[in-house]
Amino acid sequence: MKSINQELHDKIGKLAISVDKLMEVTLEVGHEKLEITLAELRSQLDAPFTFVIVGEVKSGKSSFINALLDTDREICKVAPSPMTDTIQQLVYGDEERIEIINPYLKKIYQPEEILREIAIVDTPGTNTIVAHHQEITEKFIPYSDLIVFVFEAKNPYRQSSWEFFDYINAEWHRKIIFVLQQKDLLPEADLQINIEGVIQQAKKKGIIQPKVFAVSAKLELEDYHDISGFKEIKKYIFDNITGGKAPELKFQNNVNTLLTISAKLDDSMKTRIRQYELDVRFRSEIRELIDTQHQKTEKQIHVLAENLLDSYDNITRQKLDDLEEGLSFVNVLKRSFSSIFGKESSLKEWLATQATDFELKLNTSLRDKLQNGIIDVAENIQTMGKLVDNKLRYSETILKNNDEIFADIAERRINVLKDLQQSFSQFMNTAENFYDEGMVSESSKMTPNLATGGGVAIVGVILAAVAQGAVFDITGGVLTAVGVIFAGITLGLNRNKVIRKFEEEIVKGRSKMKEEVTEKLTDYTARIKHKIESNFFEFDQMLDREGHTIMRVNKVQHEIREELGSMKE
Repeated sequence: MKSINQELHDKIGKLAISVDKLMEVTLEVGHEKLEITLAELRSQLDAPFTFVIVGEVKSGKSSFINALLDTDREICKVAPSPMTDTIQQLVYGDEERIEIINPYLKKIYQPEEILREIAIVDTPGTNTIVAHHQEITEKFIPYSDLIVFVFEAKNPYRQSSWEFFDYINAEWHRKIIFVLQQKDLLPEADLQINIEGVIQQAKKKGIIQPKVFAVSAKLELEDYHDISGFKEIKKYIFDNITGGKAPELKFQNNVNTLLTISAKLDDSMKTRIRQYELDVRFRSEIRELIDTQHQKTEKQIHVLAENLLDSYDNITRQKLDDLEEGLSFVNVLKRSFSSIFGKESSLKEWLATQATDFELKLNTSLRDKLQNGIIDVAENIQTMGKLVDNKLRYSETILKNNDEIFADIAERRINVLKDLQQSFSQFMNTAENFYDEGMVSESSKMTPNLATGGGVAIVGVILAAVAQGAVFDITGGVLTAVGVIFAGITLGLNRNKVIRKFEEEIVKGRSKMKEEVTEKLTDYTARIKHKIESNFFEFDQMLDREGHTIMRVNKVQHEIREELGSMKE
């Protein structure tokens, strides 16, 4: 069976692991203050039960400590003017010595038996320590086990003491007792009034059963033990702390402190998590906006292609009817004989006229359809860019760059967002971002248009060039094929074969036009969408890093709370 000391040693070892995990969390989130606190607590896991004595200058703290230690020596210096301008930590040592830790902290080793179980921290007055509050809180309050508030019995209502009480109680929820020192300086009736006043004040501030002791260090040091009030406070300490109970109490206090720190980390992350959630929603809304506009653009491209095909079908159907009639045996024969006498154009001339008419009708009709359709497609792309630009201008920021903990992270986020806003605005106004050399290289008309256009304003010009290039390459191909057929027609040629060949070329041209117009415009708009999205690369990386950080922190926090919960009595 393990000894009590060994069991406690093992428990402290497990607690150290939880401390290390919490330190990893503080490093992860960049909470430097709690990182310092945890580092100090880590070094104090084996320390004795610690009393921290606080109170105003001249409240009698040093005298109280000397009387509490029950020694005939003045361990803590007492003087008519304030002397304690440093924090003094009293710990057990085989011989008396003083170790200067830093300008604000010194450790005093004393061979006093009570210091084997407890350590005492004597602090400067709460009304003089303002510049060094952080030193007290980071070094001692988080791992203190009992806060002893010492008031001057004549006036226990001084503001600085109660303000410091508010800070300690709100931040760390430490166990607190109240001591009215120098009770020998006022009548019993007045003392009772002040005791009751402290009790009521403490209750108002959330202490359910305040422990208040009235003492006189002067009487105790003069051996008036029965009336000094120290019997009561020493009994409280013996019943609740010393006599072998201190190590386990210290352990449980450390567990509670770590749970408090874990909760503080959660609280500190709330704004950061909320900002992350807002940014994720903001990014999702932008994606949805881009996708919605892109879908509208694809529908417009489909409508444009269908309108072009309708016009193409009407013109080719009409021309097919003309050819079927004009190439009938009777009409060909009639035209051949009539041309001999100069009454009508020859078959060759008639066919040339048909080809010219076919080309004119195709060009005129398709150009009009293109002009109307391209406007709709271009407007959707331009609207996509403008909506994104507008969205960027009104992103919600709640994590400020003056945040107490996450100022650096907030600053980085603000800079990323500012860079995104500026780069996207510049992107929208730069024509080259919308220009596609491969798609418009055959259109010599693009050069002057690009020279005068800017940003999304150029989209319509590019789309028109892209679509017209696709359409007229194909119709030109059809016309060329038809022209070859027409040129080869003679009286002996099979009419049905000619018509069939003409129909085949029209079908091929139709299929190719539908495919190329849809494919080229869809590819172009998809590339514009991708270019718009690529502006968010750095912002997306920031979100990805932040999401992983929050996920890791939550996971480790959950593990820590489970571990600490199993240690808590």
